[in-house]
Order: sequence, then structure tokens, then C-alpha cells
Amino acid sequence: MTERNPIPLIITAVASILGTVAVLSYYGYVHFAKPQDALLLNDYTMLKTVPGEDYKVSLKPATQVAQCIDGVLVLFDTEQKGLTGVLVDDRKRAVRCIAEEQGQTP
Repeated sequence: MTERNPIPLIITAVASILGTVAVLSYYGYVHFAKPQDALLLNDYTMLKTVPGEDYKVSLKPATQVAQCIDGVLVLFDTEQKGLTGVLVDDRKRAVRCIAEEQGQTP
């Protein structure tokens, strides 16, 4: 039996992985997140609504828009295109939402 040299196999495997990552990132399937892409949860505050009590909010809307997708609250940033995130709590659990049915009357 002859011994095979493993170096060409290793080089081929590494080149295949690098090529796959390059093609996937070129077509937008791989995104490397940058720190400036993140929205910090401490930038948000929950206002508890109590019946009979008034609360004040700004008339100017935030730059984020929330949407309920598959029961999870997803935030879209309107200033930085492509910045999307899931709202989570301090234990990294997704904040759930109730999707309203179209055409349903209360």
C-alpha cells in the first residue's frame, strides 16, 4: 500500500470553505454584524399604562418600526437600511407578540 499525502486534501478543504463563504457573502446570505449595527436594549423603556393615569410621549416617532412576524416582535430601522433585530429581554428571550388576524373585527 502506498501512503497518501494529506496536504493537498487539507488545502482543498480550506479553499472550498473559503470559496463557499466568499460566494455566500457576495450574494448576501452571510452578514458579519458590526457593533454600530446593534440597537441597545437600554435605549428603550417600557411605559406601564395604568387606567386613569396620563403619560406623555413625544409626537415625533422613533426611527424603528416594529412588526409581529411569526409571533416574535421584530424591529426594523428606517434610517439604516438592512438593520433588523428581534427584541429580547435580559435573558435573551424573544419578546412575543400577538398577530392580529386580517379582517377580524373586535
